[in-house]
Formats: sequence, C-alpha cells, structure tokens
Amino acid sequence: MALQVEERWCGSVYVIKCAGPIVAGEMIVLQSALERGLREFKRLTVNLCGVQKVDSTGMGLLVRFAVQARKRGGDLRLAEPTPFVCNLLQMTKLATVLHIHASEEEAIVACLQEHLTEAGTAIATKGRVLFIDNSPDLCAFVRALLKEHGYEVVSTSLMSDARILLQASQMDFLIFGPESAHAPRESLVGSLKRRMPNAAAFHLESDFKHHDPQQAEAMLLRMMTSKGTA
Repeated sequence: MALQVEERWCGSVYVIKCAGPIVAGEMIVLQSALERGLREFKRLTVNLCGVQKVDSTGMGLLVRFAVQARKRGGDLRLAEPTPFVCNLLQMTKLATVLHIHASEEEAIVACLQEHLTEAGTAIATKGRVLFIDNSPDLCAFVRALLKEHGYEVVSTSLMSDARILLQASQMDFLIFGPESAHAPRESLVGSLKRRMPNAAAFHLESDFKHHDPQQAEAMLLRMMTSKGTA
C-alpha cells in the first residue's frame, strides 16, 4: 500500500493524517504535505494512526521538519502513533525529541495553546474570531482582512475542528461563511454562548463571496461592529 495523506488546517495548526508506510520511495507525498503546511503555518500535527512501518529515512523526515518548525518558533507534534511506531520511537530515544500525543485532538489543542501563550495579549486588540467555511481562499481572505483591522482570526472548514478551537481558546466572534455546513450551527452557537455570553455569532450570505474585496470588507466590518447573533 502506497503512503496516502489527508490535509486540513485547524486554526493556526496544519494537520496531516497518514495511512501507509513512511519509507524511502514512498515519502514524497508526506514531504510535499509538510512543505505546504510550513508555507503558511509553523505548527504541524501529523496523525500516524494508519502507519504500520517507518524506516530510518522516514523517521529522519519527521525529525527534519520538526527542527524546521521549531526554528520558526513552532513545532511538529505526532498524534495517535500505532504500537509499532511507539515502540520505534522509544527504542531510538526519539520519543524525547518529538512531542507525542495519544489523540489528534490533544495534539491540536497543545499546538493552539502554545500559539496563544506565545501571542500573549499583544495579538488580539479587538477580539478573537473563529471563521468557518469550506473555501480555503475565502478563509485566507477573511484572516488577512480582519488581521489588518486588529483582530486575531483562526479558521477551519470542519465543524468538529471548530469545537476543538472553541475548547482551546476564548472567542469573541463566531462567523459562518457561505459554504459552511448548516446543521451543527445552533449547537456551536450555543456552546459559544455558554462559555462566552457576550460573544457574537454571524452567518455570511451566499453572495458574500461574489462581492468585490472592498464591498466584502465593508460588509464584514459592519457586521462585526453591530455584534448581531446568527
């Protein structure tokens, strides 16, 4: 079986889930995923739940990218290693070099909390925003736009990851993009309100993604200022 990876972002964390052997001749797909992750993010989580074999070069790849992430002030964390991988990490003493977590959620939360500790109070002058949408381009646009206006923004395409982000950090705004799933919205808004009664929630209408950037900026900032509820 060839190595396969699934990639997504969860707030400030890039998540890569592996299935198959991480060995010489099969690693290019993982290397490419790690390189993509480090282009925008400096905290990576690699889920090894589907990995039954790792050779020396495969382990070297993980160590190399962990070092690269740490040089940038971030980290690479391993999640859900199989018994084979756990044993290998212990035998090679790399368990003391790489951060290992029993679950993917635990690894992501550790990365998010590390990010918040590093950021301190300097980042969010106007509040923290969680943006949910299936479009990576729209997420990138909203992150960049609101950051320029003094907000700290994290984004995800998955409702399950949104719950992790709400667990890891206080949010002042919850924004559902036009391509976010509809069903779990009420439970997410309810969770936000229970933890942060003064937080605001919004839903962007489908035509938002078709507005020119200046119109979209004005509409979004108007909603943020009004502090309505989705």
